[in-house]
Amino acid sequence: MILLNFSHPLTPEQVEQAQALAGQPVQQVLDLPVQFDTAQPFEPQMAELLAQIPLSPTELQTLPLVVVLPALNYIAALLLAELHGRMGYFPTILRLRPISGSTPPQYEAAELLNLQAVRDAARHKR
Repeated sequence: MILLNFSHPLTPEQVEQAQALAGQPVQQVLDLPVQFDTAQPFEPQMAELLAQIPLSPTELQTLPLVVVLPALNYIAALLLAELHGRMGYFPTILRLRPISGSTPPQYEAAELLNLQAVRDAARHKR
């Protein structure tokens, strides 16, 4: 699988944890740092960010991808909308959580959230 990382750099331990959660090896980590100017419109900045993804439209639709979302909620929501449009489905995301009592703060991979499965299940609650 390929990790599309829109957050802080992942440690080797976090990559190993993601592999264990997914039950498959991480073949590549694509680091796509997010630094938006909050005084400017977000859509053009998102277009610039997504232009940096070195995957073709076919690869976005067919490769096993897991996304690490950026921390700012507005950017994360916009990113999910863009990825859904390009991929044809909501991606699976990797949730990180703080390790209790760690100094300096450290994070571990907590779970994989299959957003498409969540969406599909929610349709039955209409």
